[in-house]
Amino acid sequence: MYQSTRGAPAVSLDDALVLGIAPDGGLFLPETIPEFDPGDFAACDRINDVARTLLTPFFAGSSLATELDHIIAETFSFDIPVSRLPVETGYCGLLELYHGPTAAFKDVGAGFLAACLTRLEGNPDNPLTILVATSGDTGGAVAAAFNERPGMRVAVLYPDGRVSERQAHQLTCWGDNVLSLAVNGSFDDCQALVKGAMADEALSAKHRFSSANSINIGRLLPQAIYYAHASLLHWRETGRKPSFIVPTGNLGNAFACYLAREAGLPIGDIVLATNANRLVVDYLDGAEWAPRASIQTLASAMDVGNPSNMERLRSRGGEGDELQARVRAESVSDEQISAEIRRNFADFGLATCPHTATATFVWRQLDAQERRDKDWILVATAHAAKFEQIVEPIIGEPVPIPQELREILSRERRYVDIEPNMGALAAALADGFSN
Repeated sequence: MYQSTRGAPAVSLDDALVLGIAPDGGLFLPETIPEFDPGDFAACDRINDVARTLLTPFFAGSSLATELDHIIAETFSFDIPVSRLPVETGYCGLLELYHGPTAAFKDVGAGFLAACLTRLEGNPDNPLTILVATSGDTGGAVAAAFNERPGMRVAVLYPDGRVSERQAHQLTCWGDNVLSLAVNGSFDDCQALVKGAMADEALSAKHRFSSANSINIGRLLPQAIYYAHASLLHWRETGRKPSFIVPTGNLGNAFACYLAREAGLPIGDIVLATNANRLVVDYLDGAEWAPRASIQTLASAMDVGNPSNMERLRSRGGEGDELQARVRAESVSDEQISAEIRRNFADFGLATCPHTATATFVWRQLDAQERRDKDWILVATAHAAKFEQIVEPIIGEPVPIPQELREILSRERRYVDIEPNMGALAAALADGFSN
């Protein structure tokens, strides 16, 4: 069963997946976290095997339990390697999460959720409408995952002018069941619209809303798998627990890493890398939790002033000093991001997106002993080709475009401009999904 972070009665996994957000506005978490040790995965050679072992208890009692193998196969249809970086001392690996259909880590969670919800609610006569706010990559991954799936519709809300050109293209080039809305505002405005729409009983009943943001538990569970798999591979090879540095905005990917560690996977430290939107950093340094307006940065997908998943992290990890003992966070400025992109290319021959660069920067700022004595895995969240307007002038070379991204960029765009208010959203939904 899955409970709300705010105390509403627990529901089944199936209901949590469809509802997206609890009736009291809270976020769903499992009532109990399964407890594993590395030996439980001894027979798991592939990531699919790790996924099956890890997820089976989470799916106990779900109508999807018998479909789990098929859902996993649909989700993990591309490689998620860890490549070792040529550093002078210690171990530093790069968890490459950008080999999916839209070249970003969101492909894992979006694909998994689409596979689940299509099986649960894919009724062409009464479609389920997925509402998703995106700061760059989520919307494209969700649109790709749900594109042309029967009985499913998607409304993508993104901050107009605050995503890269290629990100904007992948948000707006899908079939008739995907409505792309360019919001005249920030990501926080988009997220507030999604939460407001889902809390509006009449509007929600009319469109049968669900969410594919990382507020949906169906996004978090599959993301825990690549942390489980990467940590297990390293544990088997070295006998040491790797520590992770995770670029984060809305804290979904970061919480997935935390969840994997809480379930007993061999994970050491968890360090969060943020951009100039440093609310999480300040909170872990002792400040009050007080959401702020987001700041526009080079790492646009992390431009979040009120990270939703902090509610989950505080629920499981505690407040103040208690949480500080479990996770760390560092903020990286635009100037540091630019310098890091240049340095990564010079040192490793590696073109890194601005978000990945926050992780490599934080790793470089660790003291020499910590870099040497602990094994580090840095999370590469998106392909640099999605941010060519930033990366290419810095490194002085074009970034090769992955074939999957090339196919997306060949599609025709279509979108609707809206103001950041509920009336505009309701009108756009009524018009866009009138048929």
